[in-house]
Amino acid sequence: MCGRYIITDTAADLAAMFDVEHEGVNLPEPSWNIKPTEQIPIVLESAKQEPTVRRLEAARWSLIPSFASDMTSTFATFNARSESAAEKPTFKKSVESRRALIPATGYYEWHTEGAKKTPYFVHSDDGLPLAFAGLYSWWRNPAVADDDPSRWVLSATILTADAQGPLATIHDRIPVALPDDAWDQWLDPHTIGNQGFVDAAVGASRALAETLRFYEVAPLVGNGAELIEPLHGDSD
Repeated sequence: MCGRYIITDTAADLAAMFDVEHEGVNLPEPSWNIKPTEQIPIVLESAKQEPTVRRLEAARWSLIPSFASDMTSTFATFNARSESAAEKPTFKKSVESRRALIPATGYYEWHTEGAKKTPYFVHSDDGLPLAFAGLYSWWRNPAVADDDPSRWVLSATILTADAQGPLATIHDRIPVALPDDAWDQWLDPHTIGNQGFVDAAVGASRALAETLRFYEVAPLVGNGAELIEPLHGDSD
């Protein structure tokens, strides 16, 4: 799973990295301790514009399906299991045409042994940002007036898959990190996504996942660069 992550790049850095043509408003600042329901930067393309325009937008991290009556949910929606996302009512429409990339410098994972939970920081071997495969949704808040710009809420989730290799020693799930040659197809809203499409994306992510490195960090308190300092003075 992915329940905390970091992004240390600015909006301008991300716009250049992902060839973004339009930057949205109120984009979040870099953070070393992003939690579910907080605002995160996502990259998306919309079929409502022709030709499509690649955008960098701020989204709530925990997807709200368009049919929801309010923001609350009986289950967590900050992650979506890749194996079943295309079948779940919460995520199905997003799999079809509302897919996003979620930039991340790295993420935290906890290894549990009995009652003890040990945090690790997972990152790319070259220090470059990752692009998690995500889904997004627009939700109309019925409690907000029609003329209020905040009536439309953009939200997103991160796809996860079974962990393999060394990462499986700390947790059985990992976020799906896509290589850059898979970004365009994942974002293309004209490509109708289904379970096979998601499975192919997971397959494309496997080689990149094998290059990820991790090391133990101190318990997460606060929000600063010190959170990713290796606990034992070294890292993989």
